[in-house]
Amino acid sequence: MKKIKLSSAVRPLADYAADFHDEIVVLTERNRAIAAIVPLKNVDRESLALSQHPEFLQLIAQSRAEFAAGRKLSLEEMKRAVLPKRLPNRRAQPTARRERRG
Repeated sequence: MKKIKLSSAVRPLADYAADFHDEIVVLTERNRAIAAIVPLKNVDRESLALSQHPEFLQLIAQSRAEFAAGRKLSLEEMKRAVLPKRLPNRRAQPTARRERRG
């Protein structure tokens, strides 16, 4: 991650982004980060939109707090809670052969 003081950024921001390739460029003012130029290589629009959506960020924060408090489920517990209950598939099971009377 590279930091640039906003007051000393004299070139277009696109030039800074090109210089640092896959690194994040953080713009600072009075030693505080105020903006960032983030490379979007291999990032789709949906992921980018979700990463900034307030409701999604709130959901992530809630989940992290619950995990930190010890409220978590194993994968098997999650499957039982989420997946529909399935009845056994009787047709897929082998059946006993009946002998012909003859």
